[in-house]
Amino acid sequence: MANFSFILGIIGNVISILMFAAPIKTFKRIMKKKSTEDFKGIPYITTLLSTCLWTFYGLLKPGGLLVVTVNGSGAILHIIYVTLFLIYAPEPLKIQSMKLVAIIDIAFLGAVIAITLVAVHGTTRLTLVGFLCAALNIGMYAAPLAATVPNGIGFILGAAQLILYFMYYKSSPTKSTEEKGSAHLMKREIQMKDVNGAHENENSRNLHKWKSLPKPSLVRQYSEKLVKTLSNTPSSLGSHNVHDIEKGLKEAH
Repeated sequence: MANFSFILGIIGNVISILMFAAPIKTFKRIMKKKSTEDFKGIPYITTLLSTCLWTFYGLLKPGGLLVVTVNGSGAILHIIYVTLFLIYAPEPLKIQSMKLVAIIDIAFLGAVIAITLVAVHGTTRLTLVGFLCAALNIGMYAAPLAATVPNGIGFILGAAQLILYFMYYKSSPTKSTEEKGSAHLMKREIQMKDVNGAHENENSRNLHKWKSLPKPSLVRQYSEKLVKTLSNTPSSLGSHNVHDIEKGLKEAH
C-alpha cells in the first residue's frame, strides 16, 4: 500500500508539474512580442502564493517530500512567470502588479510563515497551514464561477417575472373594460369642449354688449367743450372761440 501511494504521488506530481508548465507557451509569446498584450498577472501572482504555501506545508509535514518537490517546482516556475510579466507589462499594469506581489507574495506569505513558526506549535501549526492552503486552492478554482453569477441572477429574476405573469395575467383588463374606459374619456373630452365653448360664447356676448353701448350725446360733448372754454382766462377768449360755442349750441338743439 505504501508503494502504491508513492506511485500515485509520483503520477500526481508529474501531472501537477505539467500543469504548472502550461503557461510557458504564453510567456514565449510575451517575450517574442515584448508585450503582455491583454494578459493579466493576477493568476500567476496568486498561484505563486499557493505553491509557496504548499511548499511550506510540505516542509512542516513529516514525509512531505512529494509535496515539497511538486510545489517547489511550481513556485520556481511562477517566480519566472511573474518576473517576465513585470518586465513586459505596460507601466500602469506593472505598478499595479508590483503592489500585488508586495502585498500577497511577500507581506502576506511572510506574515503566515512568521506567525505559524512563532505563535503556533505542534500539530496545530500543520493543521493551520493545511487549512489555509486548502482554502486558497478552493478560492482559486472557484474564481471562474464569478463570471456566471450575473447570468444566474438574471435567470432567477426572469423566472420570477414569468411566474408572476402566469399568476396574474387573468386579472388584466379585458377588451370591454378598455372600451368602456375609452368611451368615458371621450365623454369627458366632449363635456370639457362644451364648457369651454360656453365660456367663449359668453365672453363674446359681453364684448358685443360693451361695444353696443350708446356713445355720449352731442349735447354732453359740446357742454364739456363749453365748460373748458369758459374756464380759460378772458385774454385767451377770442371771436373764434365764441363762434365755435354758438355753432355747437345750435347743433345740439
